[in-house]
Amino acid sequence: MIYNGEYKVKFYRDSGTGKEFPLDFIKSLNVKARSKIFKYIEYLRANDSYLDEPYSRHIRGKIRELRVDFSKNRFRLFYFCIIGKTIIILHAFLKKTDKTPLKEIETAENRLIDCLNNIEKYEK
Repeated sequence: MIYNGEYKVKFYRDSGTGKEFPLDFIKSLNVKARSKIFKYIEYLRANDSYLDEPYSRHIRGKIRELRVDFSKNRFRLFYFCIIGKTIIILHAFLKKTDKTPLKEIETAENRLIDCLNNIEKYEK
């Protein structure tokens, strides 16, 4: 969890395995890419969970996309906000095509449903 002020950031935790898949993905990256992603997450938190394009955009329903371009890589983090000023990072991936793959959006939607069904884990 990242916390510094009003808004806080948490990473999706799978209700079955307990794994934090978005955080695991970020930690697997090299230090420079990882640093830039955390810098953008902090920027999102500092701006009360809302950034205009090119930093962020709406995907579907409650899901928004944080866009982090580093070198020739385009990293995308899907997130949403819940009551209590908590930003939850649902999914992180390396975007390789111009259009966001439907399977990446569906992964985020499934994780959103899991979060909402287990909301008490994120409200602390």
